[in-house]
Amino acid sequence: MRVLAKDIAQFQETQEVEVSGWVHRIRELGGITFVILRDRSALLQLVLSGEEASGEGAPVEKTPDTTAGALTLESVITARGFPAKNEKAVGGVELRVRSLEIISKAEGDLPFQVNGDINKVGLEVILDNRALSLRNPKIKAIFKVQATIIEAFSTYLRSQDFTEIKTSKLVGGGTEGGAELFEVEYFDKKVYLAQSPQIYKQIMVASGLERVFEVAPAYRAEKHDTPRHLNEYVSLDVEMGFIESELDLIALEKGLLAHIFAEVAQKNEAELELWKASVPDAAAVQGAPIIPYDEALKIANEEAARKGNASGGGRMFDINPEAERLLCDWARREQGVELVFVNEFPRRYRPFYTYPRAARSGDSGEGLTSTMSFDALFRGLEITTGGRRQHDYHALLEVLPKFGLTEEDIAGYRVFKYGCPPHGGFAIGCERLTQKLLGLSNVKEASLFPRDRKRVTP
Repeated sequence: MRVLAKDIAQFQETQEVEVSGWVHRIRELGGITFVILRDRSALLQLVLSGEEASGEGAPVEKTPDTTAGALTLESVITARGFPAKNEKAVGGVELRVRSLEIISKAEGDLPFQVNGDINKVGLEVILDNRALSLRNPKIKAIFKVQATIIEAFSTYLRSQDFTEIKTSKLVGGGTEGGAELFEVEYFDKKVYLAQSPQIYKQIMVASGLERVFEVAPAYRAEKHDTPRHLNEYVSLDVEMGFIESELDLIALEKGLLAHIFAEVAQKNEAELELWKASVPDAAAVQGAPIIPYDEALKIANEEAARKGNASGGGRMFDINPEAERLLCDWARREQGVELVFVNEFPRRYRPFYTYPRAARSGDSGEGLTSTMSFDALFRGLEITTGGRRQHDYHALLEVLPKFGLTEEDIAGYRVFKYGCPPHGGFAIGCERLTQKLLGLSNVKEASLFPRDRKRVTP
């Protein structure tokens, strides 16, 4: 029966065990061959030394195709032998091999050194050879962390009585009015790849489920070529009913992020170590500042002036990528956490369905131009956009002309005519959150098979 590399230490030296995996490294030393085997769990040192292989004088069983000399890097093998303690070996234990079988021999023309320093390999080479690059332990670690993020996201929301949904990715039109759409031929008509499950989330709240979430791909036909954009990404979506403002959503996301970070810290210690990464603790997340848009812009400009790097030497008039970095720098210095929630965005920056914020005492008379919306900025990057939605159908109709829309464009919202609770939600970009947790230089590194303007394979 096959044993995982990480479990070898549990066996006695008199117990024969079988391991299978890939040849990660080969080293010859004084007639002894050391092979590092890699499986999904860990690395394990194999010792092939002829008469001494088993520690009992029994020779390694060999055939013409299973000698150590026939091994190549990345070949798939099965080895049988006895565990032995060795402080110098990976994990403090090695396997003294009695028999070895090459299941699938790898060719010798590897496009890059899989067992080498991946930082010395260009991103395009890594992505062009994705199946091989995923064998590198450091790259594989990215997606083990990402799997924990998705699992923790879902687990936490289920604990808060949310229902998981799966919605169509073929839609008749856009829901956000800003991003371009990918057009798809659909029998005798044109449809589009969904840029967001927005309308479906709201419909499900109105249907009576009240609290829903989804983990699914989203598509944006935007011609970006930056380290922060993908044209296909995994969206972690949340929507809930009976809220009063975006502050209810921010409170939910704080609890959600605190849970995700705690799970990653507990389950992915080894992966975090490979990337020399750390995660914020729960108390720091709960204490993350919430700053209105105008104040955030003021802080960003003050930070820029303080550092002598204001955009073009002048003032920033939007929460742009530079402002996001500056705000997170400020939060780290002043609050001890690189997480900021910016709320009360101006109406002009938000979709038509965003709920307006009523004017407050002391406002300049433009209170109605801001909204109950927010962004979450983490380590210099926007990872979340969300807010309360307009639940009154007639109020929606009133704002449509300002966005160049008609009643026909929002046919899905007609269910609101028959009663809909005040509600709102947000979406977390899974790849962006992964990128910032591990300190990756490009969001494409956090996508298994990234799609951008040029890349549609593998």
